[in-house]
Amino acid sequence: MATAQNLHSRPVQVVALVISMLICFSAGGLGGLATTQGLEGWYETLSKPTWNPPSWVFGPVWSALYCMMGIAAWLVWRSGEWQQIKQAISLFVAQLALNSVWSVLFFGFQQPGWACVEIVFLWLAILVTTIAFFRRSKLAGMLLTPYLFWVSFASILNFTIWSLNRA
Repeated sequence: MATAQNLHSRPVQVVALVISMLICFSAGGLGGLATTQGLEGWYETLSKPTWNPPSWVFGPVWSALYCMMGIAAWLVWRSGEWQQIKQAISLFVAQLALNSVWSVLFFGFQQPGWACVEIVFLWLAILVTTIAFFRRSKLAGMLLTPYLFWVSFASILNFTIWSLNRA
């Protein structure tokens, strides 16, 4: 049986951090698979606003965000016993799933309207998760804040692309 001392040993902490990062980047990878399906063909044909970032910006931004998300989840995981952190971690997992679903809707199914609806739920889930993370660890909450800002921007971009391309 694991003791509190064992859970806070250096090797366990390193493994937990690696697992946290792998989970975040795996969710990003699932979304990335859907993105690559629609990026070159369909997405290129869409009307986009002049302020749409170039495609090369998204990879580095999302990589940084997934890294910060992984560290934030790890910080919350190590901040208490399971009963104390269960809600925050559950919220994190839910928003991570919604993150992947958005890519599937927008790029995989090529449905920016449905993605626009879904991103509202994603944004709300990130907001609630960020608040829960701030309650467990100020640094964890701060690490999720850029993600909330980026998805705020992505929400406006998604809505604008949908508006420009409605038939």
